[in-house]
Amino acid sequence: MLNYEVSRELVEPLVPAGTELDSFNGAVLASMVGFRFLDTRVLGIPVPGHRNFNEVNLRFYVRRRAEDGIWRRAVVFVREFVPRRTIALVARWCYNEPYDAVPMRHELSLEGAESGTPGRVAYLWQVGNRWHRLEVVTVGRPALPLPGSEAEYVTEHYWGYTAQRDGGSMEYQVAHPPWRVWEAATSAFDCDVRQLYGAAFSKYLTGSPRSAFLAEGSPVAVYRGRRLRLLG
Repeated sequence: MLNYEVSRELVEPLVPAGTELDSFNGAVLASMVGFRFLDTRVLGIPVPGHRNFNEVNLRFYVRRRAEDGIWRRAVVFVREFVPRRTIALVARWCYNEPYDAVPMRHELSLEGAESGTPGRVAYLWQVGNRWHRLEVVTVGRPALPLPGSEAEYVTEHYWGYTAQRDGGSMEYQVAHPPWRVWEAATSAFDCDVRQLYGAAFSKYLTGSPRSAFLAEGSPVAVYRGRRLRLLG
């Protein structure tokens, strides 16, 4: 996870109806995230050839006060890449999420990282004739983020919102235990940001991230989405 501070004006037009832009200590963040889906199941059923695959996405953060008065902190995806066309089509059809299917690969070297040996993780995806790359090298041992830290803020989002074609919004819950994280000794984002995410994002994503780390992941459940009932 590489995290960048961006302007409110950049992402406010992308905020789904019924939610509001969230921030960390006043900073609006966007994150480049790469991860692996492992043993994926749909309604509890594994789909042959679609159980293990990579994803790279660009996300930012919103919140919504639910009917019980509790704030739901959530992610909104700007663009998501996966390696299989069926996965992208299903995600677009079920959630209207901005998925694209492209060639992808990963490089993982985490032997000894649990005990503090530096580890390295990289995700690569091809758009056109160019391979783009997201990478971190870890330092130290993994630990749960400190309460109130930026790592806790970025990793502990248990809801997602996505704008719908008719201007409405869909809400879905994401359940997982808190993740331990490794700090990053170094990070790299080698990407044609203008081509993939637009000129407005290139102003912010071509510099150094304000934070970078690797999260260990866990079993995750993504629940069916529901339409928000909006007043007005």
